[in-house]
Amino acid sequence: MEHTSHEFLRQLLETPSPSGFEQPIQQVVRDWVKPFADEVTTDRHGNVFAARFPQPNAPGPVKILLAGHCDQIGLMVQHIDAEGYLYIQPIGGWDMQILLGQYLTVWTKSGPVTGVIARRAIHLLQADERTRVPQFTDVWVDIGAKNKEEAEGVVRHGDPVTFALGYRPLRNSLAASPAMDDKVGLWVCMEAVRLLFGRPIQAAVYGVSTVAEEIGLRGATTATYAIDPTVGIAVDVTHATDTPGNDRKTQGDIKLGAGPVLFRGPNINPRVFDLLEEVATKHTIPIQVRGAPKATGTDANAIQISRGGVACGLIGIPNRYMHSPVEVVHLDDLSNAAKLLAEFCAAVTPETNWIP
Repeated sequence: MEHTSHEFLRQLLETPSPSGFEQPIQQVVRDWVKPFADEVTTDRHGNVFAARFPQPNAPGPVKILLAGHCDQIGLMVQHIDAEGYLYIQPIGGWDMQILLGQYLTVWTKSGPVTGVIARRAIHLLQADERTRVPQFTDVWVDIGAKNKEEAEGVVRHGDPVTFALGYRPLRNSLAASPAMDDKVGLWVCMEAVRLLFGRPIQAAVYGVSTVAEEIGLRGATTATYAIDPTVGIAVDVTHATDTPGNDRKTQGDIKLGAGPVLFRGPNINPRVFDLLEEVATKHTIPIQVRGAPKATGTDANAIQISRGGVACGLIGIPNRYMHSPVEVVHLDDLSNAAKLLAEFCAAVTPETNWIP
């Protein structure tokens, strides 16, 4: 992975972006992509658009949307009790058993505040409590405050909370971090824009950092409507099944390091899939293929049915331990996905047929 691009990935993963609180990460995106784009804009929803045009300031007859969502699952401060403990509610989909015992960060107006989330020690639990998954009302965040007044001096109701962020390289070009879902997809789209810099293209390409995917594909819905693209490709994570206990019969045989995943199914335009596969073969880019027999829970679902319909594709980055603080990906899968998107965009002409 190119050095500055690797640092961009690290910066994305170390910047908070719970759904609805994406402003800090969108500034990171704007700053990094500006030298490689003809135009960088932000809409009222918070989506960031980085455009490359066939000619300066000329969108052209064909528009390609590349969408990766910048928001991560998070938490929100809902209540502060008399002793200064914080009670939180989820933003997006959480596994409570993963959340217990974690270091958290409350992102306040005056800066980050460290906390921990826990419940009573196992020694103090009743027998039935030991085997029961607690609810959000059963646990609390401890920031070390002496009482409610001290806690309210630094934390407000509605402040967002995340896992303690941090990028950790592993062996064999693997890396672990919270929020690989979907900052790696966002990275792929913006890296594709960088790879297209200075290259002749015949379609306008819009790399979009979409917001609010984790709470209902909201950013992709408005971004796609605004651009009105001919083709739209979402880049998100997908479950790697190369760990113990996964059912390959239902999830497919997906491995880290074996290449980005091309999806097939009713959410996918077959001509988009065919061209992605053709480009991968031509440029010797490793890929994996997975079937998706229904609408996916990704931005591709919103993209496909915008306005009069969009020729839609979906690329997945294999990811272990999704929606946890230790999501793991292979850096080569990211680089190959970005190269695939760039070559796909370069191959599109006004004459390309998208009708199935």
